[in-house]
Amino acid sequence: MSLVTSFQHPVADAQYSFRRILKALSEPGSLVRLPAVNGFDALGSASTCVLLTLVDQDTPLWISPQLDSDVLRQNLRFHTGALLTKDPTNVSFALAAGSLDSATLLAFPCGDEMSPELATSVVVQVDSLEGGTPLRLQGPGIEQQRIVTMQLPAAVTRYLLNRPHRFPLGLDFLFTCGEQLLAIPRTTRVEAC
Repeated sequence: MSLVTSFQHPVADAQYSFRRILKALSEPGSLVRLPAVNGFDALGSASTCVLLTLVDQDTPLWISPQLDSDVLRQNLRFHTGALLTKDPTNVSFALAAGSLDSATLLAFPCGDEMSPELATSVVVQVDSLEGGTPLRLQGPGIEQQRIVTMQLPAAVTRYLLNRPHRFPLGLDFLFTCGEQLLAIPRTTRVEAC
């Protein structure tokens, strides 16, 4: 078994991480820095931090084949008790990288009218949070507009620009790179610049 250490100060770091994740979700498009942790295999620090903070035995997690490994699975089970599944149709969280496709995105639960919070939160590890296609964000938590330029998988960009589910349904996205996080929740309107 190849276990990697998690938070240096488990309770304090998890609480701090949770507050930073909430800040990113409540202020879409704002960059936040998460505590530095050792990544699980191919995962960066921020992706690992998000999973350590949010995932547990009651939140099924789907992992894209590009990131899936025995080391990642062992560490997630040990540190979080995560219920790992290969079925994207019944998950609370999804972990992906550049290989995410439209069919998989549409398979993730998007909540329902009575319980929109049952939608999947998709953690996407990207190469950079800058230098990609400019997107204009508007909505709750944004005074007028915010421009972001993450380097996203094409399927994610298409999903954000043409949200296939009517509000309040849809997926929440958490984009990570290094120790940084940027979120675009389902309440945010996204347009190409």
